[in-house]
Amino acid sequence: MRLVASGLLFALVWACAAQAKTQDDGRAAARRAAAFLWSKQDSDGGWHSQTYGLLRSGQSLTPFILLALLDAPDAPRDAVDRAVAFIRANTSPDGEVGRSDPSLLDYPNFATSLAVRALEKAGTKDGIDRLRAALRRQQFTEENGWTRDTPPYGAWGMGGPVRKPPYPGHVDLSMTRHVLEALGGSPDPRASIYLERCRNGDGGFMFSTVVLEANKAGVGKSYGTATADGILSLLALSRKIDDPDVASALAWLAQHHRSDGVPGFDESGAKWRDGMLYYYLAASARVFRQTGRGPEGWKADLLRSLTARQRDDGSFKNASFLMKEDDPLIATTWALLALESAAP
Repeated sequence: MRLVASGLLFALVWACAAQAKTQDDGRAAARRAAAFLWSKQDSDGGWHSQTYGLLRSGQSLTPFILLALLDAPDAPRDAVDRAVAFIRANTSPDGEVGRSDPSLLDYPNFATSLAVRALEKAGTKDGIDRLRAALRRQQFTEENGWTRDTPPYGAWGMGGPVRKPPYPGHVDLSMTRHVLEALGGSPDPRASIYLERCRNGDGGFMFSTVVLEANKAGVGKSYGTATADGILSLLALSRKIDDPDVASALAWLAQHHRSDGVPGFDESGAKWRDGMLYYYLAASARVFRQTGRGPEGWKADLLRSLTARQRDDGSFKNASFLMKEDDPLIATTWALLALESAAP
């Protein structure tokens, strides 16, 4: 009996030590990822892609990266201030980020949404109401000619010139989620209609009711990135964890979660399973941390997955270009966000 008790105690101590080491490894990986990103900040205060010309302006990359770095320890205040100045310099009089170059749209709704959150987190809230007003003007609603029976109703697209019927352009759940998070957590019945249309019978979510071919697993089929976006959208609308829509989506995500790829794909969808890895790990980790409803062991699994993928310079890079995660600035930022959720 004494031997059994000793064995159990040893196993418990070993497990605790292993868990502590995994957490320490995760924090070290986050510090190295943050150091890599700070080293890539340009003299103008922004981050500029060397991989994609569309992202070279830095308008969407800068608030995206800054938002992740503001949760990292010891963020240098002067570098933060330069990034904030870059965002403000690239905000139009109408409150949009991502439109400073008339010949190039740098994902304006994504850039503006992230700018709102980054400026708030940096403690510089001046002008944020103007950015939020610009986002509200972009919603597919009656004010812009869209009626409840149209597929994009209640959602957001890429941004730029306001879309009028019958030309919605690209509209998806990811863009909608980021805008809702920037708008501050108030209920929006029209956005709820779009979310309901993206929700599948199994509790998970698909990506778009407008660009049907953009549903990587197929129309009406759930997969990990879309389901994580759906949950975060519902939470941004002040839905509670025990809300039936939230609970069913959480159940789907917890049941199908994996740390080596995006769930919801068989081998025929392997390119999407692998190509959206870092986005999925960041979004799912945030869901699990925010709700406290992750599958058992998700933190340790995620940390092991990411620390094994980190490169010598602290960066991350996906072999796939499908979601631009072959750009180290993008993959490293998603990885840092995931690490911050799993090993705070």
